[in-house]
Amino acid sequence: MTTVFGIKNCDTLKKALKWLDNQGIDYQYHDYRKDGLDAQMLQTFVSALGWEALVNKRGTTYRQLSDEQKANLDQTRAIAIMLDNPAIIKRPLLVHNGSYYLGFKENQYADIFA
Repeated sequence: MTTVFGIKNCDTLKKALKWLDNQGIDYQYHDYRKDGLDAQMLQTFVSALGWEALVNKRGTTYRQLSDEQKANLDQTRAIAIMLDNPAIIKRPLLVHNGSYYLGFKENQYADIFA
């Protein structure tokens, strides 16, 4: 089973979904805003990838955090922020055969699905 997590207006997510469609790969898409993000799901992602990898520090949502929030970021605070603002999670998050992958690069996906 393959699941792709993200937010539908993300350009990188769109590229990943298009690549999967073009390759004829079946997947389930989970939109954090529409389908939700709960603490248990997020904890699974944190356990697999680490909270530091999940936080997209290049995105608008991260830049809008206060300097205090950024300076005091630890796992507990990061999880709370991600639950309140799923757009801060790096996208797409791909789960395939029990493994977790962040971001989209065509050659990486080609290797994953080879």
